[in-house]
Amino acid sequence: MEEIPKDPLASLQLIDAMINKARNRFSENGHLYLLWGWVVLFCSIAHQVLQYVWPHPQYYLVWMLTWVAAIYQFVYLARSGKTQAVYTYTDEILKYVWLVFIIVASLAAVIVSHNTGDPNATTPIFLVMYGMPTALSGIILKQRSLVVGACCCWVFALSTIFLSPVFHMPLLSLAVIVAWIIPGYLLKAHYRKTIHSKQQ
Repeated sequence: MEEIPKDPLASLQLIDAMINKARNRFSENGHLYLLWGWVVLFCSIAHQVLQYVWPHPQYYLVWMLTWVAAIYQFVYLARSGKTQAVYTYTDEILKYVWLVFIIVASLAAVIVSHNTGDPNATTPIFLVMYGMPTALSGIILKQRSLVVGACCCWVFALSTIFLSPVFHMPLLSLAVIVAWIIPGYLLKAHYRKTIHSKQQ
């Protein structure tokens, strides 16, 4: 840990520098956004195919892949946390934002599916919930693409009111492309550009 200077102005400058370091470090190369974006995209497309194209009675089991992604994320964050020279409130907030999201999304999937008997009933709820951590991350990291993606999730969630359930899963696919995959690649490009400029 860096020692906090006694001068108030110097202290504020040090804290600001630490937050900027944390913001840059968490953004990294957009790895986690791309991970979840591609996993959910694959699951939503497979869900759609197994339910409507080549019907299978247990089409919803494809979503078990998200548990693998969740375990990987826990391991990834734990390992990256051990290598951090500076750990700030920004790191802590972002970590728990996504942890809470995973817990709430998992509980919602189980409860709604159990009460309605329809796994598709969770799609509008997931669209709403996807927007929450995405918007908060975008605000904290000052990444406009994440905020825009979050707003798209909420618009898509409202649109499910007027659409047949057959269109819900394609909306979910589109949502993760806009909210996670595109911002993930933008973060990755920014990361590579930053690394390249530092090497020159």
